Amino acid sequence: MEYTFKHLGHSDVSVLKALLAVFGEAFGETETYQGAVPSDAYLDALLRKPHFIALAALQGAQVVGGLAAYELEKFEQARSEVYIYDLAVRAGDRRKGVATGLIRALGRIAKERGAHVMFVQADLVDDPAIRLYESLGTREDVLHFDIPTGA
Repeated sequence: MEYTFKHLGHSDVSVLKALLAVFGEAFGETETYQGAVPSDAYLDALLRKPHFIALAALQGAQVVGGLAAYELEKFEQARSEVYIYDLAVRAGDRRKGVATGLIRALGRIAKERGAHVMFVQADLVDDPAIRLYESLGTREDVLHFDIPTGA
């Protein structure tokens, strides 16, 4: 099984929609990722934004995984960081190097952009994700807080 990794551009709205379905299935959150899929115009505009990075893992023409990331410009130094917001691989394609391939492909993009580092969060109970990320980088234990926008 050969996998390819595609950096999505504005003409790849259909691929991004297929990736949304993979995220929903992989995370067990179908309603979140399929219940209100944005319009093609919205997704096209998102894919055109320079700070949004989407990668799809393909087996032939089929989307089997992918990631969504954001380049964050820093203020304390003239540099950026890349935050991996979502990363998922279909169950049947896991443990075959797909997630590692996606992260390495993102690393090449981040390096081309001059990013200082990439970072990602993992739930404490997600042992496979934690093992993957520990194999690729340095672990930092932090707390994450969701703050309502009206606070």
